[in-house]
Amino acid sequence: MTAPATDETELAQYQLYIDGAFCEAESGARFNSVNPATGLAWASAPAAGEADVDRAVGAAGRALNEGEWPAMSATQRGKLLFGLAELVAKNAETLGRIETTDSGKLAAETKAQTAYVGDYYRYYGGLADKIQGATLPIDKPDMHVFTTREPIGVVAAIVPWNAQMFLSATKVGPALAAGNTVVVKASEEAPAPLLEFAKLVDQAGFPPGVLNVITGFGEPCGRALTSHRGVARVAFTGGPETARHVVRNTANNFASVSLELGGKSAILVFDDADLEGALNGAIAGNFGATGQSCVAGSRVFVQAGIHDRFIERLVERAEAIRIGDPLDPSTQMGPLATEAQRDRIESVIGESTAHGATVLTGGGRPPGLDEGWYFQPTVLGCPNQDVPSTRVEMFGPVMSVLKFDTEEAGVGLANDSEFGLAAGVFTSDVARAHRVAKAVRAGIVWVNTYRAISPISPFGGFGQSGYGREAGIDAMYDYTRTKAVWVNTSSEPMANPFVMR
Repeated sequence: MTAPATDETELAQYQLYIDGAFCEAESGARFNSVNPATGLAWASAPAAGEADVDRAVGAAGRALNEGEWPAMSATQRGKLLFGLAELVAKNAETLGRIETTDSGKLAAETKAQTAYVGDYYRYYGGLADKIQGATLPIDKPDMHVFTTREPIGVVAAIVPWNAQMFLSATKVGPALAAGNTVVVKASEEAPAPLLEFAKLVDQAGFPPGVLNVITGFGEPCGRALTSHRGVARVAFTGGPETARHVVRNTANNFASVSLELGGKSAILVFDDADLEGALNGAIAGNFGATGQSCVAGSRVFVQAGIHDRFIERLVERAEAIRIGDPLDPSTQMGPLATEAQRDRIESVIGESTAHGATVLTGGGRPPGLDEGWYFQPTVLGCPNQDVPSTRVEMFGPVMSVLKFDTEEAGVGLANDSEFGLAAGVFTSDVARAHRVAKAVRAGIVWVNTYRAISPISPFGGFGQSGYGREAGIDAMYDYTRTKAVWVNTSSEPMANPFVMR
């Protein structure tokens, strides 16, 4: 994206990181990144093309098969990840400030999230030498058969702008721990944090080519990377439409694919719920990160007995949120990341009111904030799920609230979606919590909490929310392939294949 700046020479200048060196795109093409709080360009980055992708994948392929990396023990790989974890944690404030400037997310959130990202690299550093093969009780005499798990190859990790330090860690951590090499493509929207992260990778001492960071547009950069014959696995986080292109591209290289595609997650609030906790869950699930979260609980279903009281308190809480400069510690909600995003949200709200939705609060641009891409915390009262706001992932601070009567009706409404990434259940009835958690079709279910994450717990979705899981120990297996080894232990030569016994 491009935008005006007071002086082009004042822009922060970033470079690609390929084969252990910082460099420009071969074409010399660059693009500007915009500060969403001001609407002005603040940084410049190279726009990688096909030649740059080929360089990065080639470097990753060489590092996979030659030199230091394949000669390292799993324990040595783990130690490198421990070192990277320490550097990320040590530089969390700087990385957080850069991410806030580039994406508009609150500084308090980006700094804390980046510091926690260090735990993901520690977790996978510890798992590096814990993945084992097995000895098989084979049904043939004089045969010793065992399995090993080996790196899958060069991994293309494609991450969006909204939580890039976290979303890259869930891919890079297990991929490197398992012995793969990686090419990370940062989003063309807010690419600076990952290009800054590349400096820490360089400091951590990884051999050249093991981890490369590039940025560019979907065409040609994304297409060239996901279809490259040197790529064995694609780990993608983004939207369903782009994911369809990714899947089609991998027909050229037969790369394995995992997709995390966001959704329209449901929050179910039952009559017996702790009201304060449920309100906090709805607020966190919709207005945290300005609603720009793949697990945003943007469909809130409230049981009839507390519906009106819940709505009243919810509107009060939403209207009390302090909107402003994301670098200001007193700010509770910053801007949207792009102007186009704000325009789209306004359009969907207009369509939703035309279908019977009522704007209970918000619905527009906050007064006094004329610069930047700010939008009010918005609560829509919806009569049913024919309203567009209940179907479209808007990636913004817009919550659709609907009433339900029975547990079965609430679960039915929650499951009436093509998406299935996350869900929240608020109730004081333990048995109900387990029933509903089992019945709701989502990859993550939070009970009496929301947006909690850990490197130990996997996440991923059903349906249009994608397939595959990230984080947790299972991710390590997704970045390896099983090899079976047969050893003939007989002292006799192998039998003549043309003499049947």
